[in-house]
Amino acid sequence: MAQRAILCPRCRRLIGSEETICSWCGASRSASWWQFMNWTRGAMDGDWLVKALITANVLYFALSLVTSGSGGFLSPGQASLMLLGATGTYPIDHFGRYWTLISANYLHGGILHIIFNMMALKQIAPWVSNEYGTSRMFTIYTVGGVLGYVVSYLAGVPFTIGASAAVCSLIGSLLYYGKSRGGAYGSSVYREVSGWVISLFMFGLIFPGINNWGHGGGIIGGVIVGALLGYNERRRESLFDRALALLCILVTVAALGWGAMGAYFYS
Repeated sequence: MAQRAILCPRCRRLIGSEETICSWCGASRSASWWQFMNWTRGAMDGDWLVKALITANVLYFALSLVTSGSGGFLSPGQASLMLLGATGTYPIDHFGRYWTLISANYLHGGILHIIFNMMALKQIAPWVSNEYGTSRMFTIYTVGGVLGYVVSYLAGVPFTIGASAAVCSLIGSLLYYGKSRGGAYGSSVYREVSGWVISLFMFGLIFPGINNWGHGGGIIGGVIVGALLGYNERRRESLFDRALALLCILVTVAALGWGAMGAYFYS
């Protein structure tokens, strides 16, 4: 009996009826299910990690409200944000809080701030996960966000928070992907993402209080990390990619835990 075209058990792309291995990721069409019990397993498509990221941001925002001694409606006070890990020249230069380059990506100044950032994350992260893989997506999110805030620090921004630097790093990785891949699809990705970059730039010019340095640094960071890690069509995710993502998770948990402990003891 002739074999049928199926979805790859690893990457969920189509394997032709005459192919014995997936032309996208190299997996065998007859491979056992247990070979693919990892972060990039097909049906997951990174959705679980996107939900985990959104949950972490929401919980940390809730913690900032609980520990806040002042602030407006659903807006944490500056003291609470400082304790939990806001970054910038003031926290780093005066207190040596370098870990805030990570924690600041999970803090938000108000309900609208977090809603807009989480809406953007929910839209962009699955796309990056599909093209780069779940592990590399999280590494881009983490390292790109840090690089965004490093640029912000070097530009002299005294106090800043928000997931937008990390989200912008995902945008930067898609910008690199579209330009690098080329073809009709790559060009389409590049045009669409370029429109986002222009909108971000215009938004930053119109509205006060926007950390354009963090946004720009995040985009550049995403381009750099995306180029260094590569995307699925060039190479599939490896043990190194998963180990690097695990390291990013551990460092993130440590930074958020340290911030939560500081807020608990000093609030």
